[in-house]
Amino acid sequence: MLAISFFIQNVTINWRPVIWGLILQFVLGLITLRWPVGRSIFQCVSNKVVTFLDFTKVGASFIFSEDLVSKGVFAFTVLPVIFFFSFVVQIMCYLGAMQWIIMKLGWILQRIMGTTLCESISAAANPFIGMSESPLLIKPYINQLTLSELHAILSSGFSTISGSVLAAYIAFGAEPAHLITASVMSAPTALSYSKLFYPETEQSLTKFENIKLEKSSDTNILDAATNGALAAIPIVLGIIANIVAFVSFIALLNGMLSWFGGLVGYEELSFEIILAKVFMPLSWVMGVPWEHCEEVGTLIGLKTVVNELIAYQKMGEFKKQGRIYGRSEAIATYAICGFANPGSIGIQIGVFTSLAPEKKEQVTFVIMRAFIAGSAVCFLTASIAGKIEI
Repeated sequence: MLAISFFIQNVTINWRPVIWGLILQFVLGLITLRWPVGRSIFQCVSNKVVTFLDFTKVGASFIFSEDLVSKGVFAFTVLPVIFFFSFVVQIMCYLGAMQWIIMKLGWILQRIMGTTLCESISAAANPFIGMSESPLLIKPYINQLTLSELHAILSSGFSTISGSVLAAYIAFGAEPAHLITASVMSAPTALSYSKLFYPETEQSLTKFENIKLEKSSDTNILDAATNGALAAIPIVLGIIANIVAFVSFIALLNGMLSWFGGLVGYEELSFEIILAKVFMPLSWVMGVPWEHCEEVGTLIGLKTVVNELIAYQKMGEFKKQGRIYGRSEAIATYAICGFANPGSIGIQIGVFTSLAPEKKEQVTFVIMRAFIAGSAVCFLTASIAGKIEI
């Protein structure tokens, strides 16, 4: 019924958010990648972020011993960062600082692009707190969202990453400046693509005048700090579970494919080879030199079919082997910098169903379209970055 009601309406695309989103992406790309001053600023910011996250090593050394931390063991050096980041973000939410930053950024996006405030706030919040936490900011208004607004919010979540997992990607070898720039460039483009993929046909009920962000429910700053650290537990466990399960599954799948391939004289057959062949044309279209298209195609396939954690882990392996570097590495970093993967579809459905059960049918109706839009945004960001970067 939702599909029929959508298509029988007179769909007219509002070109303002579409055009301005693309303009903002290109301008932000020029500022952060081509303009020397902007590039220096973002490089400085990325260095400060890394320095900030490195303070976690003090706490990690106290728990796990300095010897384990100094050896760079992933479980003892990277995962503790998520506890620290969540700890700080929760304190900022209690003080109202995080809501203020997100509100201002959302207001700027709304004024420039003409999107509604809920859409703009979600796009601004995702790079900070992630796709599963940002809907909490607009929880009282989810029931009032139109289908197009739901689609835009879901697309924004799929096309960016959150600060809580930044350290994991850096540990795998991703360049911090590229990760931060990718999220900044993708935020307005997600709104642009979403309004092109699913135009607004209804009257929005969420105006700037009647929107107020949810305040923290913590009783004091110590309560906020404790809750922030504890809130990171499911994130850390989720990362561990994903890496162990999916890496093991890919090894199993490769073993089976190698056995089947051996029957026809092609023992080298693997899951990565299949993904590489499928996504090589897309890699080439994005500007990757042909000699690296197989590696980048593998990474894009892993990100799309499995998740971005496994893709960045594989990219780290390629870098150590000298199979990917320079321009190809940069484009790959941008292309896989998003949460558009099968697991995230389930997470998004679960989050919105728990916050607004009556919206379940609408969420499931638009989520696959949002998944495609979010993936397309990452690929467009990679293409623009590849063209702009020297």
